[in-house]
Amino acid sequence: MASRNAHFRERGIGAALVAPLVRLACGAAVLVGLLVAAWCVDGVFVFHVWPEGVEHLRAILAEDLAKVAQLGGDNPFLNEVAIGTANALYAVLFELTGIHEMGMRFAEGSALSIPDTITRSAYFAHREGIEVAMVGTQLFGVRVALLASGVPLLVLLYVVALVDGLVQRAVRRASGGQESSGLYHRAKYLQILGVAGVLVLVLLLPISADPRWVGVPATVLMALAARVQGSYYKKHL
Repeated sequence: MASRNAHFRERGIGAALVAPLVRLACGAAVLVGLLVAAWCVDGVFVFHVWPEGVEHLRAILAEDLAKVAQLGGDNPFLNEVAIGTANALYAVLFELTGIHEMGMRFAEGSALSIPDTITRSAYFAHREGIEVAMVGTQLFGVRVALLASGVPLLVLLYVVALVDGLVQRAVRRASGGQESSGLYHRAKYLQILGVAGVLVLVLLLPISADPRWVGVPATVLMALAARVQGSYYKKHL
């Protein structure tokens, strides 16, 4: 018997309609949180570690763009996607909000109104922090595009490993093998940990590194975990 306290969104049509929106909102919230974390990491290194300051962060952005061009090879699609993603994030956060135009106007040195003069003082007081956020946003966009380029490989290996695991499950059930809910749940949590680890390492790393050194081993690990999960999939589901 269903609980009387169950929310209408937890069952039936309501759940089917609301679930995609909830997942989309959760994904957007995760990306926003990672972007803010990337700003914090970049700020710490710009103001306390790198002698060159923001210029070092710009150099990392240039190195990542060079890696994108190298990975794309003769096909410029990856490079266009990376640049487009970086520009789109920058436009949403700094052009639509007027921060970019404000900085350009203040840099001209023309006569300003009293409110603009006050705003200009505040802008220049935090100019380096704003530059860190601007460059960090573009770097974040490039790395998001790099991660997205590895999704097809992840999906392919994941599906193959999961199907193989389900086949092993069927063989074990036919031969009277034992179930193990512990392995099932450990494999599931390992996949979540793998995704979180890749996101943090690739998006927040304060150096320019080849994402394949992180993405490929993590993809293989998650595929193996998916095989274990499929092998010990619960009987009654």
